[in-house]
Amino acid sequence: MKFQIKAVRDSFNVVSVVLDAADEADAERQAKSSGLAVLSLKRAASWQFDVFTRRARFPLALFAQELLALLEAGLTLVETIEGLAEKEGAGPTRNTLEHLMTQLQQGRTLSQAMQDLPEVFPSLFVATVRATERTGDLPDALKRYIAYQAQLETVRKKIVSASIYPLLLIAVGSLVLLFLLGYVVPKFSHVYADIHGDLPLLSRLLLEAGKFLEANGMIAGAVFLVICFAVVRLLMLPQTRRWIGARLWAMPSLGSRMRLYQLARFYRTLGMLVRGGTPMVTALDMSAGLLSPALRVHLGLAAQAIREGRSISEAMTANNLTTPVALRMLRVGERSGRMDEMMERIASFYDEEISRWVDWFTRLFEPLLMVFIGVVIGVIVVLMYLPVFELAGSIQ
Repeated sequence: MKFQIKAVRDSFNVVSVVLDAADEADAERQAKSSGLAVLSLKRAASWQFDVFTRRARFPLALFAQELLALLEAGLTLVETIEGLAEKEGAGPTRNTLEHLMTQLQQGRTLSQAMQDLPEVFPSLFVATVRATERTGDLPDALKRYIAYQAQLETVRKKIVSASIYPLLLIAVGSLVLLFLLGYVVPKFSHVYADIHGDLPLLSRLLLEAGKFLEANGMIAGAVFLVICFAVVRLLMLPQTRRWIGARLWAMPSLGSRMRLYQLARFYRTLGMLVRGGTPMVTALDMSAGLLSPALRVHLGLAAQAIREGRSISEAMTANNLTTPVALRMLRVGERSGRMDEMMERIASFYDEEISRWVDWFTRLFEPLLMVFIGVVIGVIVVLMYLPVFELAGSIQ
């Protein structure tokens, strides 16, 4: 959900920002991690027609790639931002780049300039930039962030591509059912008009439904569109998404895979931050937003245990934030001092496990879905032709 925050930056500058967060505590945590002193916090109006009014997002991944290319070409940071702003037309992206350029010309660092726009630059990206400002290796940090985003996008694309074919099957099956009920069944109802009393019960019900759709097609279509819009709008509400998420988490097989997916993103983010020089406890706090509320509570307990002197592997294991394989990798990282590398390997291991499960699930689900759609269509066809079969039998 979205929260409207009024806060003070740099002890004198009052700003107003809108953040996406799970709850008020998460919104306040994000604001503080961006260097804001919160004055007031309230939920933004949620009933908005976001489908039609969604603003264009700042192309952060493209910005990082272009920034890296120009810096490696030998341009200074100010020249780079100025060049990127000049190539953009009038709009939010140009305004953002001009803000960065103005702040840099006033002597502020890039991370400080980005902190003014938390709705554009996530705290993870800002922390990555801030960690390099003392050492001057901003290009290396940008390379790490680009690689991090590419790995996340690879996993996301695998999940999306696996869901496209089942969705197409559902859509095509629904269109076929609508065609049968709205066009074919009414035609059969006219043919059977004279023998209506002798039709089987299920056939009569089907034909009556077809005649109703034929007589009230416009009204039925309007009601169908309203229901679809209401369902889409309902699914966009944070409360609905949380409720669905809780139900999915309660399913043993699916819930465990959702947990692995979140832990993969969490460990990959943590490894990138640690490699960039961010302290472990700070990196844990910054990565908390990637986890569900339930896992976030466990992460808070793990961070507290690490502050108290316990090892990372012990704290993560005690709070159910590892698997047996991940635990062994964490212990190897603690002994070798390569914790960032081990965390990225843990994320890659989780990604591979998720990919195997997605492949298995789609291979099982797609045939079952095709069988289900075929059975539904077959039942409708049989009910339409059942009177013909009975008539043929009586003639014999």
